[in-house]
Formats: sequence, structure tokens, C-alpha cells
Amino acid sequence: MLNRPDSSKSGNLGATAQRIRRRSGDPMAGFDALPPPLRRWLTEAALPWSPISCRRLWMRRRQAGASVEEVLAALDRAERRALERETGNPAI
Repeated sequence: MLNRPDSSKSGNLGATAQRIRRRSGDPMAGFDALPPPLRRWLTEAALPWSPISCRRLWMRRRQAGASVEEVLAALDRAERRALERETGNPAI
């Protein structure tokens, strides 16, 4: 079942099976603090990712020695898996 949030309260989230969560703090400040390649990835993402979760994955991968391209590929894979869970279609 897709969540169809009230547009007056949720902005542009659209219809998604992702849980809607309350945020603490300023999400734009979190976004602005991200590295430029990660900010660019988030602006093109198909799902409404939180800057905190993306930053966590980014930092973990970078500390493990992954290149920027490898981290972005990992984010693409994570998004593909999330989209597959939503649609039930592994062909996405």
C-alpha cells in the first residue's frame, strides 16, 4: 500500500511505500553540509532519502577506502533495492 501524504503537510514526497518519519533539526542544514557529489546524487534520487542516512553510508564507505564513484554506485544499488521492494519488480 502506498502512502499518499497530505500535500499541505509533507511537501513533494509523492506516493511511496516508505514510512513517513518526523525529523528533528533542520534537514536543509544537513543537506548543505553534505559533500557536493552526494548532494548532486540526492537531487537526482528517485526516492526521498534523508541526508542523515546518505551521509552515514557515505562516511562508512569512504572510511573503508571506497572512491567517490564506488560510494555513488553503492547508493544507486541501495536505491534500486528500495524501488524493487516498493514495486515488487526486480527489473527496475
